[in-house]
Amino acid sequence: MKWTVLGFQSPYPGPGGATPGYLLETSSGKYILIDCGSGVMAELAHYLPTYQLEALMLSHLHHDHIADVLTLQYALHLQHIQGKRKKPLPVYAPRRPESWWQKLRFRTVTEPVDIESQTKIDVDGVSIAFHRTDHGIPCYAMEIREGFRTILYGADSGVKTDWENMCREPDLFVCEATFLEAQIPEDNVPHLSARQAAQAAERIGAKALLLTHVYPDNDLEDIRREAAPHFSGDLYVAEKGWNIAL
Repeated sequence: MKWTVLGFQSPYPGPGGATPGYLLETSSGKYILIDCGSGVMAELAHYLPTYQLEALMLSHLHHDHIADVLTLQYALHLQHIQGKRKKPLPVYAPRRPESWWQKLRFRTVTEPVDIESQTKIDVDGVSIAFHRTDHGIPCYAMEIREGFRTILYGADSGVKTDWENMCREPDLFVCEATFLEAQIPEDNVPHLSARQAAQAAERIGAKALLLTHVYPDNDLEDIRREAAPHFSGDLYVAEKGWNIAL
């Protein structure tokens, strides 16, 4: 498997940036898009045309993770007209909020598929299991397995997320680091700091940690410094185009 960062900022993109979106390439050369935030479509175009996607996985239906889905539908519609693609693109997503779920179906080009906790699917030999996280609306982490390799994509999550019952010793844990410790709001906002993400990664024995979902004004080196004392594996902070082959 190969994991590539298309967008990593939140809740909005900084100059030339993009909100969450990741490209997963299977060993046989198929492509799965995971989340599709603002600016992700433009970044995806550097790697492949939209019609080559095998599936789209949406962790949840907050705007920073789905902003480019409507644009993706336009691209697929034109590609259907041009004969470049014939089958609809399956869009795996939670059903709530219902108003946004309804928008995931567009003509015959995108077909929404409901996901719930413990839903398991197989795409081109890659197994994906969905696990509910601690977030304001239904949101699902993704346990992605191919052969003996595992990626745990944490999506959006708060401190009550039960990582230990999702996955142990993933080869790569992709976890949000929305805040630095000094920025954590007093009210219970369901997001993690860089320190909290590193501690979660250490608890589940992750071999590598990729910190993502970064506030655009935060310095990436500050995020790394805050996380480093709390995690003993390989530590990375997301940047556009960052990738790893497993």
